[in-house]
Amino acid sequence: MDKRAGQKLKVGILGGTGMVGQRFIALLENHPWFEVTTIAASPRSAGRTYREAVEGRWKMTTPVPEAVKDIVVMNVNEVEAVAEKVDFVFSAVDMTKEEIKKIEEDYARTETPVVSNNSAHRWTPDVPMVVPEINPEHMQVIDFQKKRLGTKRGFVAVKPNCSIQSYAPVLTAWKEFEPVEVVATTYQAISGAGKTFGDWPEMVGNIIPYIGGEEEKSEKEPLRIWGKIENGVIVPAVSPVITCQCIRVPVLNGHTAAVFVKFRKKPDRDQLIEKLRSFRGEPQRLELPSAPKQFIQYLEEDNRPQVTLDVDYERGMGISVGRLREDTVYDYKFVGLSHNTVRGAAGGAVLCAELLKAQGYITNKGQL
Repeated sequence: MDKRAGQKLKVGILGGTGMVGQRFIALLENHPWFEVTTIAASPRSAGRTYREAVEGRWKMTTPVPEAVKDIVVMNVNEVEAVAEKVDFVFSAVDMTKEEIKKIEEDYARTETPVVSNNSAHRWTPDVPMVVPEINPEHMQVIDFQKKRLGTKRGFVAVKPNCSIQSYAPVLTAWKEFEPVEVVATTYQAISGAGKTFGDWPEMVGNIIPYIGGEEEKSEKEPLRIWGKIENGVIVPAVSPVITCQCIRVPVLNGHTAAVFVKFRKKPDRDQLIEKLRSFRGEPQRLELPSAPKQFIQYLEEDNRPQVTLDVDYERGMGISVGRLREDTVYDYKFVGLSHNTVRGAAGGAVLCAELLKAQGYITNKGQL
C-alpha cells in the first residue's frame, strides 16, 4: 500500500476523451489507490472542461464522474506540463504507431511511468507486455529499459491486445499439458474499434470477416507473454503454434473465441476444468483492488458463455469458459469470453498499474 496514509497517487489519462480513455475514467472513479487529477487529449479538446470535451460523445453507460467534470483538458503534446502534475499516466492516445512510441517515451523520460493500452510498444524488446495473472515477472525488464532511457523511475509498460484475453489465460492454466497447436476464431465486439451502434449503423445485423492487424496480434502476442527475459529483453516462446481468424460481429461489448487445442500430454476433461477453476495469479495473491477473485469461471451449460449473461463476470475482469469437449481433429475445443474494453483494455491496464505499484515500480514522485 501507499506509504502516504490515505493519500492516492495522482494519475493522468493521455487520450482521455476517446472510448478507452473514457473507460479509464469510469473505472478509476473511487479507486482506492489512484485518483485522476489530469486529463490530456488532442489540441482540439485542450482548454475545455472534460464535461465540454466529451459532450455528445460520452460512450459509457454510467454518467461522467463528478470528480472529473470540471478538469480542464490539457494538450497531450505538452509533455512536461502534463507530467509535472502526476505520479504516472495511462496512455490511450489516438496517433500513428511512431507518434505513440515517441510520446510515450517522452513521458517516461520525464520520470513519469506510462501504462499503455496502445499497441505501439508491444514489441519493443525491453517493454513488458503483461497480463498480471500470467507473466508478472516480465515487469523486471523495466530495470533494463530504464538504463536505455536514462531514467530513475520513468518507463513504459503495456497490456496485450483485447483479442487474446478469452483464450491465452485458458492455455496458460493448461500449460503443464503442453499445448502444441491452437486454432482460434474470435468474434469481436464493435467497441473494440471504439464504436457504438450509433457510430457504426452498418454493423447492425452484419458480420465483417476482417479486422486490420488483429490476426497477427492474436497469433503472436501470446507467445511474447509466455516468453522469458534473456539479456535484458523479452524473448518470445516458440510453442504452441497459433493460427487465428478475427471477425467483427454485431455485439457492443465482449469478445468470444472458439478454440481448438492439441496437447503433447493429453489430459482428461475433468483435469482441464479443475485447472481453470483453480487458476490463480499474483493479482489474486496480492488482492489487488481490480483483481477478480475467481479469474476463470467454467460454465457447464451447453449454451454458455453468452455475451448478455456473462460479459460482466467479475466486473468485466474475469474470463468465462464453456463447451469444453473432445474434438475429432484436435484433442479438445472450447468457447471463451472476455470483456474487451474492461479486461481487454482499460481494466487490464489498471490491473497492470496496481501490480506495478505493489512491486514498487510506481510510487509518489516525491519518493524519487
